Amino acid sequence: MPTASPVDLIVVVVYLIGVTIVGCLMSRKTHSASEFISAGGSLPGWVVGLSIVGTFVSSISFIANPGKTFSGNWNPFVFSLSLPYAAWVATKYFVPFFRNGNSFSAYEHLEQRFGAWARVYTATFNVLYHVFRIATILFGVSLAVSALIDVDIRLIIVGLGVLVVAYTLMGGIEAVIWTDVVQSIILIGGMLTCLVLLIMRVPDGLLGILDGAYSTSNNKLSLGTFDFDVSGPSFWTVLLFGFFINLQNFTADQTYVQRYFTAKSEQAARQSVWMGAVAYLPISAILFFIGTGLYVFYRTVAVLPEGTQADAVLPHFIMTQLPTGVSGLMIAAILAAAMSTVDSSLNSSATLILCDIKNRFFPPKKLDNGGQPVFDERASLGFLRITTVVLGTAGIVLALQMIQIKSLLDVWWKVSAILSGGTLGLMLLARFTNAQGALGAGLGVSAAVLCISAMALSDMPDVASWLQPLYQRVAPLRAMVDPMMSIVVGTMAVLLFGVLFSRKSASGKA
Repeated sequence: MPTASPVDLIVVVVYLIGVTIVGCLMSRKTHSASEFISAGGSLPGWVVGLSIVGTFVSSISFIANPGKTFSGNWNPFVFSLSLPYAAWVATKYFVPFFRNGNSFSAYEHLEQRFGAWARVYTATFNVLYHVFRIATILFGVSLAVSALIDVDIRLIIVGLGVLVVAYTLMGGIEAVIWTDVVQSIILIGGMLTCLVLLIMRVPDGLLGILDGAYSTSNNKLSLGTFDFDVSGPSFWTVLLFGFFINLQNFTADQTYVQRYFTAKSEQAARQSVWMGAVAYLPISAILFFIGTGLYVFYRTVAVLPEGTQADAVLPHFIMTQLPTGVSGLMIAAILAAAMSTVDSSLNSSATLILCDIKNRFFPPKKLDNGGQPVFDERASLGFLRITTVVLGTAGIVLALQMIQIKSLLDVWWKVSAILSGGTLGLMLLARFTNAQGALGAGLGVSAAVLCISAMALSDMPDVASWLQPLYQRVAPLRAMVDPMMSIVVGTMAVLLFGVLFSRKSASGKA
């Protein structure tokens, strides 16, 4: 594959320097832990909404989504169609709930209902998930970009990681959000530029792409079968999967919940959720359409090198078909998608460690007149910044390990699905029922983890021999239910066991 020209490299370097400067300038506004976490609750809804868009579009989806429609059809787009439904639930029932709470953590209220274990379990999982996500994003984007600019992947991982850590620890959540705004603009601009140039290169333009995709034997524009069949990736399977995943993002993921506190009002917080959800629909549609256009382009106009993988088609198009300078813009867009994900994960994880670990188990000895702990804002700010550096370093080290241990990524996605099994269920149990106590919630989480483990690991060829009898027993279930449905099964298990075996609180729902 051809590599970037000097002009393209200048575009990329200017972007990296510019976005880092924007983030570091926010350090002038960050003087306390609460400002580091919530930006003083002063940001407009549209700014927070653009930040949510940047978090949605990771560098993995920027490259992988076109690859999916290049090699398949539009069935994955159904995931995006579920966003408005999840956004409605989040804005109606959860945004006001979180903003009226007493903590920046998404999980503190779980302790009040189900015990400290629920709070620690969900917070610990979320931190682990985001550290590995940082590593995954850094590894994935560096792998793609290293082929485009002919730079060692290790240098890209370390350099990109250090830049994101620098502006995140200096400017806090306000730096994260404003840099995400810049990155979202670069991302959208790069996508639209690529789309227009692709349409111009296909005979008959837009109509040529649509006709070429529709006329194939398997209809590249299909959304999948509309039969209600959850044993495979039907329309309804992907829609249910998308709804539960997006609902988990909006209600049980600290990176999203924390943004609700940065908005200047509850109405602005609601607007940010709707903006993120509605804006992602056309953005994802463009990415998927680029994949369809590339399929038609390489059937009618150009020929791909033999053995080119689906995820490598867009990078190949960028370097061989786009004008000099525009290729640099597209590389910057890929980096923007990565940075807007990594900075969010760093800030939210540091917040959870402060709120749910340090302040929960090691509170200050000084008390106010009401007997409540008095937290030192400056000391907490220092702790947040140190934690950001530690988490960023851990993500960089893990990303470097993924170069040598490719299976580490596959194993983590399996484990993360298992550990997240009870998170959304616990949130829904606390919000919509009057259940309380550790028994029912604990049984529900255990059942969810067992169900998801069976569905997630049953297709692994190297399952330990002593587990084979168990997986043989669940094989019929695996044949009946697609692995994407594991979050649905796990969430319903938490709700069922929680309602049946929990005590009922006298005051009703939280």
